[in-house]
Amino acid sequence: MRKTTNPIARREFLSRLGGGLGGMALSSLLGQELYAVHGDSASDGFNLQVKPNHFPARAKAVIQLVQTGGPPQMDLFDRKPELQKRDGQVYEITMDPFQKGSERNKLIACPFPFRHYGESGMEMSTLIPKLGAIADDLCLVRSAVSLHNNHPEATSVLATGKIFSNRPSLGTWISYALGTENENLPAFVVIRDPDGYSTGGTLMSQSGWLPALYGGTEFSSRGPAVHNLHAPDTILPQQRKRMLTYLAQLNERHRERFPVDSDLETRIRNYELAARMQLNATKVLDLSNETQETLSLYGIDDPSIWKLSELGNDDKYVPGCYATGCLMARRLVEAGVRFVQVFVGKGQPWDLHWKLKQNLPKMCRINDRTSAALLVDLKRRGLLDDTIVLWSGEFGRLPVAQEGGSAHQPGRDHNKRARSLWLSGGGFKGGVTYGTTDEVGYETVDKKVTTPDLFATIAHQMGLDHEGVSFPHAGRQETMSDAETTGAHVLQELIG
Repeated sequence: MRKTTNPIARREFLSRLGGGLGGMALSSLLGQELYAVHGDSASDGFNLQVKPNHFPARAKAVIQLVQTGGPPQMDLFDRKPELQKRDGQVYEITMDPFQKGSERNKLIACPFPFRHYGESGMEMSTLIPKLGAIADDLCLVRSAVSLHNNHPEATSVLATGKIFSNRPSLGTWISYALGTENENLPAFVVIRDPDGYSTGGTLMSQSGWLPALYGGTEFSSRGPAVHNLHAPDTILPQQRKRMLTYLAQLNERHRERFPVDSDLETRIRNYELAARMQLNATKVLDLSNETQETLSLYGIDDPSIWKLSELGNDDKYVPGCYATGCLMARRLVEAGVRFVQVFVGKGQPWDLHWKLKQNLPKMCRINDRTSAALLVDLKRRGLLDDTIVLWSGEFGRLPVAQEGGSAHQPGRDHNKRARSLWLSGGGFKGGVTYGTTDEVGYETVDKKVTTPDLFATIAHQMGLDHEGVSFPHAGRQETMSDAETTGAHVLQELIG
């Protein structure tokens, strides 16, 4: 009778797998060759090494400032005189409100004045004067749209270009296409609020059906920047070495039995990276050597911009976390990280369903200073020329009042038909205002910009053909923008 190998129990298998990955981290630190990556593995070629561009690039890094909740475009970037004139009147066009309280179609004027900024005369709210001061570095898009009025679905669109949540995010595609310029740091870093995720959780950084190696790695803007990176002090180095060496041998045995297990290969590469990060990430993210002037520029040391009362939707701000995250982003791209996401807060802090007049200034105080500081800091260090900064929420807001909540102090409901966003650096034209919405800011009427269009344009500036970045999935060759179905194209008018 043929002798068979005893099956491995599930718990034992997971123990071997997890421990063996730790062994790879140790082997990398010690410079040993306990685990060789074979050229015939299923994931051969899946790595974070620098890969060639399709053509000369204007930019080499992206910082995405994620404004979850939906900033109100007509109150910040898209002044509507007709909306001011008709405050309180019922609007004759039936809109598509997402929540109750907006059905009356009663227009609500912007509660704050606008002014012209810079040599370009860009018109923006007086609530964002620091962004106004650098208006000539901004490429303001007033005609962006989404595909859905609900936060999770719209967040998926902002992340992947489609409502479906299993596609790779923009950061994942760029990480996959270009790799990282620093082998000791991830290609794609996510800096979220330490107290919680934005709506949609990890949608913005998901790898989808691309190898997990290219998805976002979370760093924290409070406490240790990288969690679970160091072994407990109670484990002696020699003990850990013996344990992980043995587990690495078990892991190799498993790999021989399952040579096409690409998830295993991905995890091993991640742990090798983690080992190198032990020696490098802490240094890169140590803000103690930043000057007091720089800390003050971002507002990290200024309680007046982060000691905010609760917003109407009960989202809170952690002191200095957005400011710290933006400064960390600058340090990361300076160190060669390819794509960095910074979240403005947990949940959906721009979700101003009511108390618009009270809560919008609070949002702007923290956002204006820090967002502008990032551009100023990048520019003075010579980094803005080849770093793209994208500031955007998942959708915009309606021009009609949403009433009924928070002592009947109105706000604005969700709007997929129009939103404003801005880009800067990386060859995007400064001082440009692009696209038009209707007389009250409800719907885009000229030069519509979709999220796949943004993907295509950002990819172009990174030296990538958005239709040439592809990966086989479910029987078809999927591309970064899926231009065949989305119609995505490079927005030539936005770039120099």
